[in-house]
Amino acid sequence: MNAAIANPVPVNPAWTWGLAAGSGRVVDADTLLVEQCLAGKETAWEDLVKVHTKRVYAICYRFTGNDSEAQDLAQDVFLRVFKSLKSFRAGEGTFLVWLTRLTRNLLIDHYRRTKANRVTDSIEDQLPVLEEKSAVTSRTDALLAGREASEALQAALAKLSPELRETVILRDLEELEYREVAQALGVPEGTVKSRLNRGRAELARILRRHRVTV
Repeated sequence: MNAAIANPVPVNPAWTWGLAAGSGRVVDADTLLVEQCLAGKETAWEDLVKVHTKRVYAICYRFTGNDSEAQDLAQDVFLRVFKSLKSFRAGEGTFLVWLTRLTRNLLIDHYRRTKANRVTDSIEDQLPVLEEKSAVTSRTDALLAGREASEALQAALAKLSPELRETVILRDLEELEYREVAQALGVPEGTVKSRLNRGRAELARILRRHRVTV
């Protein structure tokens, strides 16, 4: 498993559909892979990891800003997935949402566990309560271009509180739908939109302060 995670093969998963063996049910590609994993098909787990490694790593990296840490966390995510795959229920949502929720919970656990090791106070304590009413309508990933700008964006993300950061990452960078973000975070869609507006506004303020054009 580790080799497949550490050396991900970029895969563009087509959302193909198939019939679950012997049931006549139409299922999506992820659900089919999960069922094959649980049935003991040897290649199914590797295929599932290959399909989702890039996304999981990207979420971990955007949240931590550290490549080595993100790789370790991505491996932890898939280890947790492997152990808890039986708990996935296709009728309760997509595998992508289930995986994103699991990734998010692990990142929050990691953030809390390492909080005492950071010299500064928590991010939540440092940031003021935002009163800005206007939403920044442009996509965060469209604000900046090039390596230097990407680094500026990552640095700005690091200054957001975890709840704002994860919302911006899932909606603007990973491009999940509002409904999927709400399911992954376990909050109403209205809360997602509110956090997203605050996160975008705070990002814009930070980037302007560092003279990055938005």
